[in-house]
This record gives sequence, C-alpha cells and structure tokens, in this order.
Amino acid sequence: MATIIVIVIYLALLLGLALFSKTLFRGTSKDYFVASHSIGPFMLLMSVFGTTMTAFALVGSTGKAFENGIGTYGLMASSSGLIHAACFFMIGIKLWAIGKRHGYVTQIQYFRARFESTKFGYLLFPILVLLVIPYLLIGIIGAAKTIYGVTVAKVTPKIDIPGTFPDLFENGAVPPWLTGLVICGVVLTYIFAGGSRAAAWANTFQTIVFMVMGILAFYLISTKLGGVGAAIEKASDAHKVRTVSGEVGFSQLTFLTYMFIPLSVGMFPHLFQHWLTAKSAKSFKLTVIAHPICIMIVWVPCVLIGVWATGVPALNGAIPTPSGAVLAKMVAVLVHDPIIVGLVTTGILAAIMSSLDSQFLCLGTMFTNDVVLHNSKKEYTDKQILFMARAFIVAIVTITYILSLLLYKKNVFDLAIWSFSGFAALTPLVIASLYWKRATKVGAYACVIAVFISWVTFFTMSGFGGEYFLPGGIVPAAAMWFIGALAMIIGSLASPPPKAETLAKYF
Repeated sequence: MATIIVIVIYLALLLGLALFSKTLFRGTSKDYFVASHSIGPFMLLMSVFGTTMTAFALVGSTGKAFENGIGTYGLMASSSGLIHAACFFMIGIKLWAIGKRHGYVTQIQYFRARFESTKFGYLLFPILVLLVIPYLLIGIIGAAKTIYGVTVAKVTPKIDIPGTFPDLFENGAVPPWLTGLVICGVVLTYIFAGGSRAAAWANTFQTIVFMVMGILAFYLISTKLGGVGAAIEKASDAHKVRTVSGEVGFSQLTFLTYMFIPLSVGMFPHLFQHWLTAKSAKSFKLTVIAHPICIMIVWVPCVLIGVWATGVPALNGAIPTPSGAVLAKMVAVLVHDPIIVGLVTTGILAAIMSSLDSQFLCLGTMFTNDVVLHNSKKEYTDKQILFMARAFIVAIVTITYILSLLLYKKNVFDLAIWSFSGFAALTPLVIASLYWKRATKVGAYACVIAVFISWVTFFTMSGFGGEYFLPGGIVPAAAMWFIGALAMIIGSLASPPPKAETLAKYF
C-alpha cells in the first residue's frame, strides 16, 4: 500500500498546486485560453517540453527498446532534439507574433484568415480532433498499464510479490478502468479551475517530477543490475545493435524517414496554444536551447532500461511482459522498496498527465472559438464561453476514456506514431502559410484533404494503429508529408494568388 499512498500524495500535491494557480486566474476567456500572454521563459520550457513527452517518451520508448533494441533512441530522440528546436524557432516564434498581433487563440483562426476562407476551419477542426484523440489515448492507456504493472502480482527468482489488492481485483492489480477514471478526474479538475495558467503551473511541476524520477529509476535499476556495464552485458545481444538479418532494430531507410515524424510539433494545436501564452519572443530562447538537452535527459535512461530488460529473467519468462509495462515492472521487480516504486511511478504519471491537460484544453478552446463563436451573431459573456469550453472538454474526455478501455491492448509507441504522423504530414500547410506568399486556399484545401485520405488509408492498412511500413521500410509519415506538400504546391499554382491586403497582413 505504500506505493499507492505515494501516488495519492503526488496527485493531491498536483491538485493543490493547480488549484493555487486559480488564485491568479483573471476570470476572462482570454486568460483561460492563453493565460493573458504572461508565461515566462522557464515555465514556457517546462510546459512545452512536458507536453511533448507524455507516455510516448517514458512508457513507449522503454517498451519499444525492449522489443527493437538501442536503435529506438535514434529513431525519435536524437532527431527530435534538433527538429523540435528548429520548429520552435522557425514556426513557433512567428506564430506567437502573429497570434499576439491579431488576437488569435487557436491555429484555425490563423489559417482561416491567412487562406481567406472561413469554411476552411470546418474542414480542419474535425481532422485535428481525430488526430489528437490517439494522442490522448496513449496517455490514459500508458497510465493504466503502468499502474497495472506496479500493482500486479510478480514472480521473481528470490521472492514472490503479491498484488496490491488481492481481495478486490484479479491478480491484485488496479484495473485499467479505475486508473483511467482517476487520471481523467484529476486532470479535469484543475483544467476546470484555471485553464491554460493551471496547465502551465501543473506542467512545470510534473516535468520536474518526471525528469528527476527518470534519473532516479535509471540509477536504482543500474545499481541493482551491477552497474551500467554489467546491465549491458546481461542484455540480449540482438538488442544492442541491429543484426545483419534485420530481425531486431531498423533499416537505414526506416531510420532516415522517421525524421519526418518529429515535424509534428509544428502542427500540434496544443503547442500552438502554449506558444501563445509566452510573454515575449525572448521567452522562446531558453526553450530552443534547452529542449534538446531535456530530451536527452529523459530518453537516454528510458531506452537503456528497455534494453537492459531483455536480460532480466522476470520480464522474459513464460508470461510475456506487455511493452507498456516494461518500465513499471523493471522498477517493481528490481527495486523492492515500495516508496521508491511509488516515486518512480509518479514520474511516469507526471509525464502522462502533463500532456493530457494541454490536449483537453486545446480541444475545448478550438470548439468554442472555431465552431460556436465563429461567425456567431449572438454576444456571449465570458462565463458562457467558459461553460461551452468546459462542456466540450467533458465530452471529449468521456469519449477518450471509453476508447481507452476498448483499445487497451494497443502498443503505446505505435499508437502515438500514427497521431504524430498525421500532424507531421500537415506541416507543409503551416510552413507554406508562413514562408510562401503564393500559397492559396485551394492549395490549403488540397493539402489537408490529401493528407487526410492518405492517413486514413495507411492507418486502415496497419490494422488500425499497428506498426506499418511502406515498401523498403519507409515510414508512412514521410510519404504523407510529400503528398501534402505536392498537393499544396499544385493547388496553389493552379489558383489565383492571395489578395494583396492579406499578404501585407502576414508578411
């Protein structure tokens, strides 16, 4: 029970901090959506970094390294460190400046004005929601698998560890439906309380927690295995390097085309909202410089733990370990102190929840501003606007929670890749809007439609969320990116250029 008590204390502290931030809430819809553009450099770094990490980084990377080896780090972490920073610099700062100048709170507002089409938002909104939902799912599923792995009964060479609640649940483990319910409830509580300001405060706290706990888990696990060198020696040889036959690891073409996936941060609607909370352009400086370092601090320990797990008998026995539970089981099997297990588990939950809050908030913001208020002739009070945003957030949380129970067995890493791939494939839209004066609404429509059709096609061919590669090992995100870019170019050149006043407004 000590493990569960530590987790409960963490959740209580998180709620307390987030509810404290409500005292700074100004009661306006602008403060709820973009914190009145008041977030400084450190909190911007913590909230942006925390938002991009989620269960994908801690739970997903460890599980993927357990399956495919050390190459998992290069697939996402090394390229993400560079590409994320480039997107923040090339896209984030420009969108912040435009958003602040024209009073935008969502990216759809910007695209509508830039491409001179009010109907464009009605096409883009459902597609963005569709792509965000898998991202939400990995958080809830990742949390459920983590708590299950920590609380389930375990058999080790030295001792049999009983489940935490043997009289209540099967195998003594907290069931996925209960974990999902608690996580969604906590996140909803502080999002209701203070909106983007509460999310920024909570994300700052959670990012510090999961970075510190990730390092702690790395130290404790490596110590129990006899040090880093001994841990590597015990690991499966095939997972240390890619074998000649390619049975474990990734082909060079797969490795190369994976570099398109980190481009997704350029189109994340929740990141756009975080960018708009910045106090000034200078606030981005720390984020651009420190983000790659933060990625290394989190990803290196998690990937190495995944590789080391291949040499731990308790994780390679007759009962296979689900990839999503590798990190939790490594901590539970090797580190028998329940308080330490609880602390590390809070780190995993912190990474998961630091993304959920931003995504829930951004969907409520888009629905309110881009669907209900857009072109509405009725005047709404701030209180009514906040009510609409919160009601839509509840609806999305409910749908996501139900889907998480149905798709619980899906691989967290693979499910995340499909979400990222869709957003990455849409980046020609934002790049063209910012840097190509000849980009038109016809090109924008062609780009979004082409990407959506190709994403649905590949997603279906993957078995609805499984790992899938095109011939030669090409990642679908790369193919979709070129499809979107080509559609944007052809559509724009085949249509009249934008109005001069539109270009003067954005260039």
